[in-house]
Amino acid sequence: MSLGAIPGTGPATSPLPVIKKSTARTMADLPVGRTLVMGILNITEDSFSDGGKYATADEAISHGLRMYYGGADIIDVGGESTRPGAEPVDPAVEQGRILPVITALAKAGAIISVDTMHSSTARAALAAGAHIVNDVSGLTHEADMPALIAETGAPYVLMHRRGDAASMTTEANYTDVVTEVIDELLALRETFLAAGVAPEQLILDPGLGFAKDHEHNWELLRALDRFTALGHRVLVGTSRKRFLGALLTVDSKPASPTDRDAATAATSALAAANGAWGVRVHDVPGNLDAVKVATAWSAARVPAL
Repeated sequence: MSLGAIPGTGPATSPLPVIKKSTARTMADLPVGRTLVMGILNITEDSFSDGGKYATADEAISHGLRMYYGGADIIDVGGESTRPGAEPVDPAVEQGRILPVITALAKAGAIISVDTMHSSTARAALAAGAHIVNDVSGLTHEADMPALIAETGAPYVLMHRRGDAASMTTEANYTDVVTEVIDELLALRETFLAAGVAPEQLILDPGLGFAKDHEHNWELLRALDRFTALGHRVLVGTSRKRFLGALLTVDSKPASPTDRDAATAATSALAAANGAWGVRVHDVPGNLDAVKVATAWSAARVPAL
C-alpha cells in the first residue's frame, strides 16, 4: 500500500512508518487469554497528557501505527478532550480530525475504538472502519446513541460519569462510591438493553477520574471484582491520571503525566490479575508487558492437573 493512498499523507507531508499490507480484521481477531491493551490516540489540542502532540492527520497516523506495530490490541481514536474543564468540540470538527486517521489505521489492519460522545461521529467512525464505540458521556449520553448501537451491533463502552466536563468535578459526591457507580451503570445498561442492544455488546467502565476524587478512584479499583461480577467485559482507564500524580508527589508537586507511566503499568497488572477485559493506556509497551506478567503470574498459581 502506498502512503499516497492514505488520507492526510503524501509527498509534502511528514514521513510515516511503512504500512504493512494487511487484510481487514475484526473483534474475533483479538488475542484471548489475557487482558487487552488499548492504546490512546488523542487528536486534540487540549488533552491533559498529550494535547497538541498528534494534532495533524500525519502525526496521528504515525503514532497510531507505532502503537499498533508495537503491540496495541486496540487503538482508541478521539478528537475531543474529555478532561475536566475541556471546551466542547463540534461533531463536524471532531470528525474532520479523526476520520482520515481511522481510515488509515483500519487499512493497516488495526482494531479501532472511537472515543466520542456524539452519535453522528460514532456512526461516521464505524463507517470509516472503527469497530468499537467508547463513549465517556455516562449519564448524559445522547438520546439516539442506544438506537445507533442496537442498529449497528457494535461493541459499546458504557462508562460512568456524572455531569459534563464543566460540572463533573462538583458531582463527585458519594456516600458509597462503589455501590452508587454500579447502580448508575446498571440503570444506564437498562436504557441500552431496552433499545435493543444485546448484553454482549456492552463493556463497562467505572469512569476513573470522571466525577471521582482520588480516594473514589482507589475504592473503585479495589472493588474491581464487583464490576466483573456484573457479567460484562470491564475496561479500566487509569493512564497518567491525576490520582496517580497525587500518589507520586515529590517536593509537594504531583508527578508529571509522563512520570506516571510506571504507576499506570502497576495498576494495569493489578487490573489484569483481577479480571479486567482491557486497559486503556498511553504507554503501550510498558502496559503490554505488565498484563503479560499478570497473566503468567495468575497461570503459575493454578495447580497442574
